[in-house]
Amino acid sequence: MRTFLIFISCIFLFPLFSEADVINAEKNTTVIVSSEHNVRVSFGVEKLLKAINQFGAQATLKTISVQQKIPSTKSLIIVTELGDKIIQNQLPEVLKKQTKDIGKEGFSLSYGKDGNLYIIGFDASGALYGCLELAEQIKKSGKIPTQIALTDRPEMVMRGTCIGLQKTDYLPGHDVYEYPYTPETFPWLYDKALWIKYLDMMVDNRYNSLYLWNGHPFSSLVKLKDYPYALEVDEATFKKNEEMYRFLAKEADKRGIWVIQMFYNIIIPKPFADKHGLKTQDRNRPIIPIISDYTRKSIAAFVEKYPNVGLMVALGEAMEGVGQDDIDWFTKTIIPGVKDGLKAAGITEEPPIVLRAHDTDAPAVMKAALPLYKNLYTENKFNGEALTTYEPRGAWAELNKKLATIGSMNISNVHILANLEPFRYGSADFIQKSVQAMNKIYGAKGLHLYPQASYWDWPYTADKTKTRELQIDRDWIWYKEWARYAWNSGRDRNGEINYWGNELANKYGIDLNAGKAILNAYEESGEISPKLLRRYGITDGNRQTLTLGMLMTQLINPYRYGLFTLLYESEAPEGEMIIDYAEKDWKKQSHTGETPLQIAQEVVAHGKKAIASINLATPLVTKDTAEFRRLRNDMYCYDAMANSYAEKVKAALWILRYKYSNDVADLEKALPLLQKSLEYYTNLVKLTENEYLYANSMQTKQRKIPMRGVDKTFITWKEMLPVYTKEFNHFKKSIDSLKVIEPGKVAKVIPYLNAEVKIISPEVESYVLDKNAKVFADTTTKIKEITEQLIGLNALRFSKNEQIKKGTEIKFSTKKAVKLLVGYFNIKDGNTLPPPQLETDASANNYGQSEIKISNAIVVDGFSPLNVHAYSFAAGTHTLNLGKGACLILGFIDDKQELRIFNAGLDGRGKDIDWLFE
Repeated sequence: MRTFLIFISCIFLFPLFSEADVINAEKNTTVIVSSEHNVRVSFGVEKLLKAINQFGAQATLKTISVQQKIPSTKSLIIVTELGDKIIQNQLPEVLKKQTKDIGKEGFSLSYGKDGNLYIIGFDASGALYGCLELAEQIKKSGKIPTQIALTDRPEMVMRGTCIGLQKTDYLPGHDVYEYPYTPETFPWLYDKALWIKYLDMMVDNRYNSLYLWNGHPFSSLVKLKDYPYALEVDEATFKKNEEMYRFLAKEADKRGIWVIQMFYNIIIPKPFADKHGLKTQDRNRPIIPIISDYTRKSIAAFVEKYPNVGLMVALGEAMEGVGQDDIDWFTKTIIPGVKDGLKAAGITEEPPIVLRAHDTDAPAVMKAALPLYKNLYTENKFNGEALTTYEPRGAWAELNKKLATIGSMNISNVHILANLEPFRYGSADFIQKSVQAMNKIYGAKGLHLYPQASYWDWPYTADKTKTRELQIDRDWIWYKEWARYAWNSGRDRNGEINYWGNELANKYGIDLNAGKAILNAYEESGEISPKLLRRYGITDGNRQTLTLGMLMTQLINPYRYGLFTLLYESEAPEGEMIIDYAEKDWKKQSHTGETPLQIAQEVVAHGKKAIASINLATPLVTKDTAEFRRLRNDMYCYDAMANSYAEKVKAALWILRYKYSNDVADLEKALPLLQKSLEYYTNLVKLTENEYLYANSMQTKQRKIPMRGVDKTFITWKEMLPVYTKEFNHFKKSIDSLKVIEPGKVAKVIPYLNAEVKIISPEVESYVLDKNAKVFADTTTKIKEITEQLIGLNALRFSKNEQIKKGTEIKFSTKKAVKLLVGYFNIKDGNTLPPPQLETDASANNYGQSEIKISNAIVVDGFSPLNVHAYSFAAGTHTLNLGKGACLILGFIDDKQELRIFNAGLDGRGKDIDWLFE
């Protein structure tokens, strides 16, 4: 650990000691601690003694109790914290004052005039970190330093890592996030040696918080007198869970680490849901008293049983995201539950409660909560569920700034990393600048770090090895870099190049220059995925797996795939999307900021430099050769991916030009570029086929880009290659057909046919879709324009006012599988129903509804164009609850009827050209 504040003047406060007067590795050394010292001090002293003894010195521990004085002999190491009643009055005043000024988790490490070395922590964690600092210096030099005067403290108050108690797929009978704690589902959870290894990694890197993510952990960890049937595990497993959780909390506390249990709201355990005839989660369900009572009592029992464990609350995703329900649930169920538990345990110190700002109005929630509970934090994503930029701006930056000023502390969450997995990532430069952005742009004072890859497959990586590789082993540099800059983000860049060069040199048995070459390879490759996603992507969320590539239709018609515009507006430098660049180019308008062609050129250059740098080090590597070979292969993977994207984007720009020019020659110019892209992708398949088990660790229906991932399909590059090959071949045929098409020939329109469905909902009117049809029961609003395919469908007419106030509920029965078509207005105004969005709602694709089927399909008086989504239902009786906001229920069609995806073009922005590829 380097120093955050180095007080050089402190050196001159004390006389210089001769080698005979100071502690060194040739002497016996005594370490003094108080008999009332904290467990964190014990842990730090243990590490210090081990470091001293490692170099042949004899280090012994002496404990002094009340009324005892520090021995008058020299060559002692005194370890204490300012609050220690036994030692604090015996400390040199100048050192005591120096430490008082540092603050939480800070420490001073200095010689006194008496010739003794003092490690003084502002608190127990500070003393721990002081011991670790000295131990590290001893390991590097082989001796105890003869002169030292430094003070240090962390920049970020909360520095945490995250582990998901979640899986790559769903458990039978359960929905997203629902994973009881069992040895069958999470065998690693019960591996104490693995936990010790992980916690040691955390304390070595000065992390002070560990977040455990799960949908509803309480039914695995507590039993309730009033709800015994809610327990979701058998008795033997429950006992194991209790024992393991207590073990984890105890071992974490030794290392200065808060365990923080995360949970989603509102999710209830399956036995509880089944008994009361409820769904385990229902986003549009109002707060029900029995669910509130159960949840409050669960939290109370948890806090009473595990008093040194904090909580992290995700109000969004499993309950309606923004509104009074969020505030009520947090202030009337969750906080009272925590207080009940503290009262039952007789504890006055409030454990931390972290409010996840995702999909909720966090400022409004915190305004209501802060008068009730003081130890509150907010947590918000840094770049969504990816890593895209260290220059965040726009609405996202403003929200983070606001969270930093509302009276609690904001934590930046580096989340999921859907654009990085599974390749290795270790750009110290990008990460340092990102932490600086958290501080300077967001005003954040905390870091919450996800694994670099394979979050859903913890503790393993995606590497195809004989024995599954652990993430903490493979991605050591990821954890170390973020932790280093969370402690101090202002370190000198030249010094950092040397620091990381030495770290890599030691790992691979090479010299410093070769270590720097590997660092450069990390940093060049580290620009590729962030730049690709922020300029070409559909979303910052985990429904897109960037390294698997993108379909051409996703590049040329991103709105069809539910484009998440925040990615471009806030999580990227100012610049242009592919479609905007093409339009400006056709109109001969000037371009602004970062452009698609610029990024295509830059990522190719980064890939080339990464390969050159890694190859400089290759012949010199003498240690950990198997891991180095995999790292080197990843550099070639980055290069192939960069080139494949670059060629495809250049092709996309010619294809979009055809949209305006109607000149087939433009398409012909795209063809060789698309072919080159396919060749690079074929090489990427070869580079990954024997190296990786999968590209994406989330292998559920939420994953959509480039292909919908159901039942672990489309998880490898090899699976995607036929898709891209088919796309290329279809494009060639489309060009050929355009050359021979008969002038004036128009494709025949095939209208959708009504399916036989019985509507059970009372007082719901039916009407036929067509021009001039009235769409709401309480207004005179009519259809101005409608795509021909929808004309004739039996739509359902609801009150617009009731939709806005209460939402929309449809009860129906059907004898065969059907699709329900729902129209969402393409505007965000607070009165219209937002379309299904996986970025904020994990259930947004439970019926296959997240993708737009027909873009700009209907124009209604006074509204923006409407997009059509389809909900699939099997035969039977169903109830569909949609959220609050106006929408159109357009009717039912047979599930087998082809529903071709297209842009009807009623927004006036031009024709649909997706047919070139499908």
